[in-house]
Amino acid sequence: MAGHHSSSSSSSPSVLSFKCLLVLTAAFMASALPTEAGLGHGEQEADRVYQLPGQPEVKFRQYAGYVTVNETHGRALFYWFFEATEKPQDKPLLLWLNGGPGCSSIGYGQSEELGPFFPQKDQAKLKFNRYTWNKAANLLFLESPVGVGFSYTNTSSDIGQLGDTITAKDSYAFLVNWFRRFPQFKSHAFYIAGESYAGHYVPQLSELILDSHKKVSKEDYINLKGLMIGNSLLDDDTDQRGMIDYAWDHAVISDHLYRDIKATCDFSLEQLTTTCNGNLNKYFAVYKIIDMYSLYTPKCVNSNFSSNARQRSVIDGVAPRLLSKFAGWHQRPAGYDPCASDYTEVYFNRPDVQEAMHANVTKIPYPWTHCNNNITSWADAPASILPIIRKLIRGGLRVWVYSGDTDGRIPVTATRYTLRKLGLDIVQDWTPWYSNQQVGGWTVDYDGLTFVTVRGAGHQVPTFAPKRSLQLVKHFLANEKLPSGPF
Repeated sequence: MAGHHSSSSSSSPSVLSFKCLLVLTAAFMASALPTEAGLGHGEQEADRVYQLPGQPEVKFRQYAGYVTVNETHGRALFYWFFEATEKPQDKPLLLWLNGGPGCSSIGYGQSEELGPFFPQKDQAKLKFNRYTWNKAANLLFLESPVGVGFSYTNTSSDIGQLGDTITAKDSYAFLVNWFRRFPQFKSHAFYIAGESYAGHYVPQLSELILDSHKKVSKEDYINLKGLMIGNSLLDDDTDQRGMIDYAWDHAVISDHLYRDIKATCDFSLEQLTTTCNGNLNKYFAVYKIIDMYSLYTPKCVNSNFSSNARQRSVIDGVAPRLLSKFAGWHQRPAGYDPCASDYTEVYFNRPDVQEAMHANVTKIPYPWTHCNNNITSWADAPASILPIIRKLIRGGLRVWVYSGDTDGRIPVTATRYTLRKLGLDIVQDWTPWYSNQQVGGWTVDYDGLTFVTVRGAGHQVPTFAPKRSLQLVKHFLANEKLPSGPF
């Protein structure tokens, strides 16, 4: 086209008219941009990701980059944002958080669970996930806290002071600043979802937002409507008891070991006895030979990564306060392709990928990993999140809890104990829900909370049940019950 234009030495009236029309159209489009965008529009454009190496063609826009959450310390969190596949202006905004603590929402959530792009064994290509959650919402992934993934701090002592409180405060600061950069989404219904240790992150961040409504300006008001957490750590006592009961009930441990644990371990205490510790070591030994996060799928055996890469450092002080002292608690989850995490790690350490994503701009002195093994202590972690859940329900937020029923890490048994402890009235008890002609799982409607099981899914539900997990999030966002019969 450029060559064709340059070959013309003069312009006809019709060409001039067309050029004038282009100029007028451009001026109109510029004036039509939201006036509230202001400075945010330029920052948005700087974060625009046009094409990742090996990425399939898509029609939706994506953005990635850093948002500073503490100027003094030089703390910045990395995000990756995908507009909805259709009509993003009409769709809600959903923030997804993975847990760990210390694990990446981009590594797990985006790349192996519910995002649009999955790295493949052939590292040159990304696969489009046809059950991506940005078919239901504008989808935002955050690497939090600092030290996770590409997120960084210029104050090295920050890593030793991490905990639930600082994670929530930094994530809240991120959201306030992100909405200033993307003001066109400020009025959208906003939801937070996550899994595992995000059973702490999601309610704690939701509580901060709820509390902020009493004091923030209209400009920084966040239109939070609800939260959804899966296979989530919510209460130390019930989560720990539930792990043991589930393991026995699913033929993972022997009758003898089960009786010994029940006789010697009291998970409501501050400390376990030596005899209990010995029995729990036998319990965790079983999960060295099968996948704790998905009982019935294979482990990765043909990995180029050392087997130690599957084991994380023990994090002192993190919830649950008793079982987290065992090395076996800190294994990393693996996906349905049990080596999927290997492909992700290779992909995000490519310099061309990092450049396209505006990542690692400070040249972090360690490779990108799913979980940061430099995080070895955790400053604060309440033994129970249930008081916050009650507060969020009272605050009028929609609360859904879901559980893949083949997860041994935070099993459905534990979550059922936890919800019973919450003490809510049951509106509609154990009811099957359907995905087309098949039972997808069961639901319990409590007064103020919906519980959903996902049949045959492990710890990372969207990995194991992608179609049903998209159905789940669509119904959550629409505040609709899952279908109670075949369709």
